[in-house]
Amino acid sequence: MATSTTTSLFSLCSLLMAILFAYSASVQLNDPDWYFWFPLYSCACIVNLTNGVVSTKLRRKIGIITLCSGILLYLKVVLEDVVYGIAGFWSLDLSERVVREKIGSILVVMSMILQMEAFKVQTRVKEFSNMVKYVQGC
Repeated sequence: MATSTTTSLFSLCSLLMAILFAYSASVQLNDPDWYFWFPLYSCACIVNLTNGVVSTKLRRKIGIITLCSGILLYLKVVLEDVVYGIAGFWSLDLSERVVREKIGSILVVMSMILQMEAFKVQTRVKEFSNMVKYVQGC
């Protein structure tokens, strides 16, 4: 019961994050640096959307690339904010582009970290079920 509820909740949260990242990718097309943000949000959407559909190895590779890209883009935005003094590090003024990009990259990074943890759990469950099958076969 608990595992089924946990899996359903994880799938629902992944779907909601995929919708958020798909929307974020779509609004990046009129941005001057869309070539950074569109792939980031698109890959995050794909990783969250293909939960349980695509092989874990492929999703894990895309997730690692997306995680690294999210961290790099977060650092880019923070450095841009510090150098030009646009909004301040702790600012939540969403009218500023750097604040929106900072929050978006943080959401992508957090989502990818959670997906990586889920991959670890899925791998452990698979290994355990393989051990059980092996023991039952003996």
